[in-house]
Amino acid sequence: MQDLIEKVESGNRLEQEEGERLYELDLLTLGRLASTIREGRYGRKSYFNVNRHINPTNVCKDVCKFCAYSASRKNPNPYTMSHEEILSIAAEARRRGAKEVHIVSAHNPEAGLDWYLGAFRRIKDAYPDLHVKALTAAEVNFLAESNGLSYREMIDLMIESGVDSMPGGGAEIFDEEVRDYICKGKVSSEQWLEIHRLWHARGRQSNATMLFGHVESRAHRIDHMLRLRRLQDETGGFNAFIPLVYQRQNNFLKVENFPTAQEILKTYAIARILLDNIPHLKAYWVTSTVGLALLAQEFGADDLDGTIERESIQSAAGAASANGMALEEFVSLIRNAGFIPVERDSLYNELHVYEG
Repeated sequence: MQDLIEKVESGNRLEQEEGERLYELDLLTLGRLASTIREGRYGRKSYFNVNRHINPTNVCKDVCKFCAYSASRKNPNPYTMSHEEILSIAAEARRRGAKEVHIVSAHNPEAGLDWYLGAFRRIKDAYPDLHVKALTAAEVNFLAESNGLSYREMIDLMIESGVDSMPGGGAEIFDEEVRDYICKGKVSSEQWLEIHRLWHARGRQSNATMLFGHVESRAHRIDHMLRLRRLQDETGGFNAFIPLVYQRQNNFLKVENFPTAQEILKTYAIARILLDNIPHLKAYWVTSTVGLALLAQEFGADDLDGTIERESIQSAAGAASANGMALEEFVSLIRNAGFIPVERDSLYNELHVYEG
């Protein structure tokens, strides 16, 4: 394995087979390799933002096996917020200091295009300085198809309605056999990539995710990362990669072998090594737990997402994120882990460095 270690240390790119071999390295060696890359870029800084997640509807035409959020026999409580309710949440979040609203919903066939886009317009009209991160590629695909629009037309409407950046959801695992099993009928891998390609062509930035720890193989994870790396070579539009740890409660996907903490940390480290062209690696504390997300900062991650305030999608499947986290607690946890807390905006401009 020494040849592999030397190749990483020299900064040479790894491909599929070599990426899979990285999992054979011991955890501390992987951590050292990834941490060297991370600290070379950001030192001991750990980034977060003050944000508010808003999930305006759980009514969905799709039935993804891993999802515990959408209204189904596992979750028989459908809801759809009014624009007034959404605007009220955004107003309260801004009052509390939020710089971003992160708006992700289910694929509601009854709500209509103006319900989705109108919410963004209302927020932007009221609070022009509030960053609107909204609509996953899966939502874009759903809205385009159900309204007879091309992806370009849909993206133009998003921009006109005040969407500033796109979240990375809906990527799941790009392998189509896996997608056919866990989220049949949802946006395809090529469609997901094309939507982000077009978004980047408009000069806009987005995140990219990968849902892991369910029925996928390690090879599937490496393939997923390398597809993102190829698109990033082309567009340069991804600002962060977010490996999402599968949450196993209240859904239809029966997973017996949940990944260990070691497997999760190895995946973070490998992502940092492989994705040399995506600036930031986010350990999203909502899916990994706060403790593991902080530990992941020693394994290549440099971001923890944000304070969130309230979150419905992951918490429906068991994540301890329903009520977010206070800013002071967030800063204290990062400091106690031996890192420098840095509040950022949605595009990773530094707003405040908590020294000392």
